[in-house]
Amino acid sequence: MGSYFIRERFGRPQFLAALILLAFLAQALWLVHVELSSAQNMEGGEALRISEGMKQWHGRGVAGAPLTDPADDPFVHLSQSSENGFDTEHSPLLSLVSAAPLLLWPTHLSLESATYWRWLPKLPFLACGLFLGASLWYVARRLCGNTGGFIALTLYAFSPSLLQAAAVWHTEPEIVAAWGAFGSIFTAIAVAHTLYAPREVVLWNWRRIVLLGVSLAIAVGSQFSMMIVVPMALIFLLYVAPVRKRAGLVIWIAACVVGLIVLVGIYFFHVRTFFESMRHAVFLGLTWRGFAVLPVYKQVAIRLGGACPAFVIILPVALTTYFLWPRSRYFGNTAPLLVGVLFVVLAIATPHTGGAGFLLAAVPFIFIFVSGVLADLLETSYRPVILACIVALLITYVARTLLALAQVPQG
Repeated sequence: MGSYFIRERFGRPQFLAALILLAFLAQALWLVHVELSSAQNMEGGEALRISEGMKQWHGRGVAGAPLTDPADDPFVHLSQSSENGFDTEHSPLLSLVSAAPLLLWPTHLSLESATYWRWLPKLPFLACGLFLGASLWYVARRLCGNTGGFIALTLYAFSPSLLQAAAVWHTEPEIVAAWGAFGSIFTAIAVAHTLYAPREVVLWNWRRIVLLGVSLAIAVGSQFSMMIVVPMALIFLLYVAPVRKRAGLVIWIAACVVGLIVLVGIYFFHVRTFFESMRHAVFLGLTWRGFAVLPVYKQVAIRLGGACPAFVIILPVALTTYFLWPRSRYFGNTAPLLVGVLFVVLAIATPHTGGAGFLLAAVPFIFIFVSGVLADLLETSYRPVILACIVALLITYVARTLLALAQVPQG
């Protein structure tokens, strides 16, 4: 245990990254505080998730498969994404994690005690926000070095959309799907790199196989349309390790089996209900009409700007540098760019079935791409000028987010 806590693992970079993540948590908690102090009742989506989750935890059925009859619960209404009462977009995962902390509440949930228990359903999503930020930091640092890692983490920690998603502040909890998608893609890449080691492939990689399977289950369980990450993981496995394609295919199949077991476990192993839910599920729901409507592109641009106002400056710079400077066109920059672009395209093509989730999931990948290109620019002879511009931009970005948070109305 002593050899694990060494300076290389827990030194100054990790300490600074932890402080940035704490800043992210503090901002998200502020949003939670503002919402709970200003709203007397829970929003319909949150009430539905908690009601369905409690139903499953207490053995009265499976959340969303089918949904509770409104006649039995006046606080529950069938969502537009339902068919014969089945939730066509989500598994019970979000409902279960929303309701799980409430199992610790010692007394009956009531309006009188709502001030004390309403913060509990927010905890799992706040944790997902921290886990996604930590994952982003780890990947960015491995790909781009400490500087790139800090750029990516700062962009993440002060992103208005990601803060809103982690706090579930007047939005759906797409943060879970974003974390699952990010983990699935980069775990697949990490597993592929280990195939070059002269060891027994499957046995040596069993931990990463389990991690990949769990990541896939989290992504798909949070949003059925995230099924797209399953073939994407295979593509990266085969591309990164072309000399071990058979081993990569075996690992992918093993991870899919693990993911399937976890996904069935989310249904508490009610196999018949699981298959019935899958029969009603909409796994993609593509519609190409969105590409012919100009306001759709405007809305996507607005949402990306809301996720990171600094994109207005750094994204054109990063893209221009990438296409004009061959040195920046390597796998560490190209892979997150391709995934980010694909998710944006899917957001346009699935406006009614998970488009917002795809758009949020694209943002961390774009952060990786931008930080990688900026880290490359910092290695040139123009480093002092570029570093000054980056620092000024990040300071302005952080100040803008904090000012917006301070102006959120209370009470």
